[in-house]
Amino acid sequence: MTTTTPTITSRAARARIGADVSAVAIAFALTAAAASADTTQTRFGYETVNGISTFYREAGDPANPVIVMLHGFPSSSHQYRNLIRDLSDTYYVIAPDYPGFGSSDVPSPDSFSYTFDALADHIDTFIEQRDLTKYALVMHDYGAPVGFRIAVEHPERVSALLVQNGNAYTEGLSPIVSESLQTLGLNRPPEVEAQTVANLFTVGALQWQYTHGTRNPEGILPDNWLMDFERVERDGVATIQLDLLADYASNVAQYPIWQAYLREHQPPVLVTWGQNDAF
Repeated sequence: MTTTTPTITSRAARARIGADVSAVAIAFALTAAAASADTTQTRFGYETVNGISTFYREAGDPANPVIVMLHGFPSSSHQYRNLIRDLSDTYYVIAPDYPGFGSSDVPSPDSFSYTFDALADHIDTFIEQRDLTKYALVMHDYGAPVGFRIAVEHPERVSALLVQNGNAYTEGLSPIVSESLQTLGLNRPPEVEAQTVANLFTVGALQWQYTHGTRNPEGILPDNWLMDFERVERDGVATIQLDLLADYASNVAQYPIWQAYLREHQPPVLVTWGQNDAF
């Protein structure tokens, strides 16, 4: 049996089909353009700061008010992934990873000093390279000593502080932190280093940091501590983290400076603290 494909001979029919195809093409183009213009979608990039490739995630329209998010120990900007998305319709949000954390470079301690002064200088330069001149700082855990240093250096740039489990007063230091300040000094014994690594950098220890004291630990995604563990397991990172822990006393020494900044400039501040946080 022979089948014949009918041909369209009507000029009007051909015109209708052409118009339909054009309409579909235009609709597709408009949809693609709208998707590319959606500034609320999280974007990822790297900024080279003094030779160090610094990973960041951002979302929102840069013309909107700016929020810079500074992560805690031993995490990365990954901890803010949901918050970045939720705020991106109203704010421009950017969250970098510190050197030695997350997806940023891990320079050798011979070429980069792993102190809180150095982290703050690095992130301050990152912010300046991104041409951000007015911003609120979200500061969690390690983000607090990094952010307070930046705020003291540039009080005119800081529109607000949002502090989560971050200290500026000795009253906020838990017994665990106070003890570590005494035992993990600059000349730290090898046995103390080994015990600290065992206490803080195993999968179980990292999981505990996420789930301890929470109402619904089963609602916390294991990817959080598994990603942290994978990052900490990189060559030299445990030593880097020990260097920062040993330098934590430098933050306590700066508390009076940060308190003076708060009294003098009185930026809007929102402070939250987990009721059952062990640190």
